[in-house]
Amino acid sequence: MKTDGANNEATNLRDEIQRLKKEKNALIMAHYYQRDEIQEIADFIGDSLALARQAAKTDADVILMCGVHFMGETAKILCPDKTVLVPDPEAGCSLADSCDPEEFARFVAAHPDHTVISYVNTSAAVKAHTDIVVTSGNARKIVEKLPADEKIIFGPDRNLGEYLNSVTGRFMTLWNGACHVHDRFSLDRIAEMKREHPGAKVLVHPECRRPLQLIADKVGSTAALLDFATKDDAQEYIVVTESGILFEMRRKCPGKTFLAAPAEDAECQCNECDYMKLNTLRKVYEALRDNKYEIVVDPEIAAKAVRPIKRMLEMSE
Repeated sequence: MKTDGANNEATNLRDEIQRLKKEKNALIMAHYYQRDEIQEIADFIGDSLALARQAAKTDADVILMCGVHFMGETAKILCPDKTVLVPDPEAGCSLADSCDPEEFARFVAAHPDHTVISYVNTSAAVKAHTDIVVTSGNARKIVEKLPADEKIIFGPDRNLGEYLNSVTGRFMTLWNGACHVHDRFSLDRIAEMKREHPGAKVLVHPECRRPLQLIADKVGSTAALLDFATKDDAQEYIVVTESGILFEMRRKCPGKTFLAAPAEDAECQCNECDYMKLNTLRKVYEALRDNKYEIVVDPEIAAKAVRPIKRMLEMSE
């Protein structure tokens, strides 16, 4: 009976969300790391680059961003005249938190002859000290468009920065930040999984540590890993990124097997983002119903932050 009750509640919430969407001309956007129930009702699912592109071109009056706080900020910066909501204001980002805006400003000032590239997983205030924003999906392309001798600061993810240095031959100066999900994957446990599943290919996000990148069959953003799995002829994969992506992988590749890689300290075969999973179907409904948890960005910061975001979109074409 409890299961039936939960199913009925979920059905009612989905119905109400659909009604509110039409009533308010709202667009629900979700990152691949969101709960399955949220990905199921989203109008658009994607990685950070795809979400930014979609936000920039939507004609919706309201954007409900189901992800983490910096994603809502990015949408608001690109769409200042729209209402941007998030389901839970506590859904932050450990990587963004690892880069304090004032400390980053001092770091940039100490390297006055450097171009500043910031990963999109940063606050609007950090983006305001940035020349170009990148995502894991376009970072290599953008870095390689710059002159080979250009001095570059890259922040905040040291693992992604080390990966980019290795594939581009650059020597970018790196900020020492990391994602609490990608930085804690266990090389030993993944190697054990590979021994148990010798035919499985290993898919690794570039926010992971270098040893994991070296054992990968494919290193790439969530969208790149999804695309690889869709087109590749293997039947089994060990996925070394936040386990929410498995929902879309299984949906697009129903005949294939996707195994979530574990964290070093995990008791289960999983590695989830504590912040991404704060969002729930009920919170989505309540945010739409009450127009609560609206994203507000200081106009002066937004005016500075929008330039590197738009430069990213231009250089990604």
